[in-house]
Amino acid sequence: MTNGDYTYIWQAPDWPAWRYDLAALAGPLADASRAQGLLIGRLADVGIALRDQASLTTLTEDVLKTSEIEGERLDAESVRSSIARRLGVDVGALAPVDRHVEGVVDMVLDATAGCEVALTRERLLGWHAALFPTGYSGLSPIRVGMLRDDGNGPMQVVSGAIGRQRVHFEAAPAEKLEAELGRLIDWVNAGSEDHPILKAGLGHLWFVTLHPFDDGNGRIARALGDLLLARADGSPQRFYSLSAQIQRERRDYYEILERTQKGSLEVTDWLRWFLDTLRGAVSTAQETLDAVLVKTRFWQRWATTPLNARQVKLLNRLLEGFEGKLTSSKWAAIGKCSPDTALREINELLVLGVLRKTPGGGRSTAYELNRDAINNSWSEIAGC
Repeated sequence: MTNGDYTYIWQAPDWPAWRYDLAALAGPLADASRAQGLLIGRLADVGIALRDQASLTTLTEDVLKTSEIEGERLDAESVRSSIARRLGVDVGALAPVDRHVEGVVDMVLDATAGCEVALTRERLLGWHAALFPTGYSGLSPIRVGMLRDDGNGPMQVVSGAIGRQRVHFEAAPAEKLEAELGRLIDWVNAGSEDHPILKAGLGHLWFVTLHPFDDGNGRIARALGDLLLARADGSPQRFYSLSAQIQRERRDYYEILERTQKGSLEVTDWLRWFLDTLRGAVSTAQETLDAVLVKTRFWQRWATTPLNARQVKLLNRLLEGFEGKLTSSKWAAIGKCSPDTALREINELLVLGVLRKTPGGGRSTAYELNRDAINNSWSEIAGC
């Protein structure tokens, strides 16, 4: 026992009486709030179309990363298409979308766009059902849209090979879940003396502690945190992704969760980590907004230039961050065309000044966006 009479925080006699040192959190809370304010202020000046594009980019990353944290990789184009269709944002041709992608998108959008709608047990069960449309988690059948029953033993988070497994956490028994989940839901919907951002951190932790489903608990906990952050922001549009930042700090995320679960109901350290992660997410969102602005400036500059669909597709790939070097052979592979066609299309863009050859040369010529053309076009648009 790590705390005298109990091992995990849900076993504490005064559970769930969260405690934290507000004075110790004042600095990190102010920093996170200031970063949010700067981002929202900047977004207020860019217009509806750009805000929609920034929101689309953020939500796409959020859906991808909340799944990656659990070791599941979704197709980025399918996710983007699914979200764009729901938001009414024109992204050109839409990629095919499967039921699984649609389910994760449904949950994330319901949590954020419907942030002011009261949380209910049925809503949480609906999120869970959306995550597992086939009734399976991988190859294992699970109770979908229902609370776990512990028929195969207690809910535990474990790691390691069979026979050498380490138990990181054991959740409350299934017979307590109805009452415990009801208490959490009431707290989410009620007014609170907690700062709204701190309430988001506590809600995330509380749901993870209950672990009420056979699978999907982490994704639903992050969705619940996003719902509370959207309430804190006073906006259903999302412009930063906490899940993406958690994915970047995944090891620290699991370590702080385990330490908190085996500690006491004094959760200052967890909230400090949450605030620091939130500030990192907002800082990254500033970079995302920069990228959206660059892409918009680019297409404003080249909107009247005749380009074929393949050229538009490859230019967008470059604008969104192309990994490695773009060569004519890669152009042909991605664009599904002949090498001669790829080289002809590249040469057209070189003549226009859209592309330029990368310095250094080497065995295979590579190409990149002509950044001068982007910057000069923005000067023209801004009237500088």
